[in-house]
Amino acid sequence: MDIALNVITSSAILFIVSAGLLIVFGVMKVINFAHGAFLTVGGYSGVIAAKFGLGLWWSLPLAVVIGFALGAVIERMVVRPLYARPLDAILATWGLGIIIGQVITLVFGREIQFVASPVSGAIPIFGAQYSEYRLILLGVAVLIALSLGALLNGTRLGLQTRAVIMNESLSRTLGISSSRVRFLSFCMGAALASAAGTLITPLSSVDPNMGVPWLVSAFMLVMVSGSSLVSLAIACVVLGGAQTLVSNLVSPVLGGLTLVVLAALLLRIRPKGFSNE
Repeated sequence: MDIALNVITSSAILFIVSAGLLIVFGVMKVINFAHGAFLTVGGYSGVIAAKFGLGLWWSLPLAVVIGFALGAVIERMVVRPLYARPLDAILATWGLGIIIGQVITLVFGREIQFVASPVSGAIPIFGAQYSEYRLILLGVAVLIALSLGALLNGTRLGLQTRAVIMNESLSRTLGISSSRVRFLSFCMGAALASAAGTLITPLSSVDPNMGVPWLVSAFMLVMVSGSSLVSLAIACVVLGGAQTLVSNLVSPVLGGLTLVVLAALLLRIRPKGFSNE
């Protein structure tokens, strides 16, 4: 039962980490390689809050505000001039991720830091004792999925976003400001990434490179999901579940490679991955 719960909660954590990257890729068709840096920013938001004696939940609003503001500056000054050159935009976000990591190192140092979980202990579920915090993250993943689904399907901004995703040129002829949609999508993706970085800090250490391994996993999951939240959820369960099983039953080292290898094989066999677009 513990393994089954590990598969479910690990898939939820991967969804939380990857959702922001999917939003940016779905609208802008550009992989934001600064995503890992935004995760790290969120992690250090938790560290800052802890130093002021505040709990992890108090650091979430801070992480969202910092991520949104940082995303706004980057989109305006770096990404927007490169809309017509997606490869250059990808390289620019990669360079920005390195710069953000170096700035964090200068401010906080290279020391590994830890943030205490806002809840401790385990609760009984299906006859087993399981981490309460990981179960909370499962609920957070469901909440994020439902909120993004409601935003995309039940609001004017969501309708405009879907129009830009499907056909940006046609959406502009209908009077939709694609630049505004791109701006808000990038900021939202950055805010989600920063919030995810805060949420995962109790599960791992915080250091200037903490976002790199998560970026690799998120990148592969988005590649096999296209721009669909449903496809992302399926990818997290299938590939994330396989990674968890291998980590628990064989070796954590092999488990870390499982998601990447399976995603690459899936793209080789079916270039659209789990997407039906």
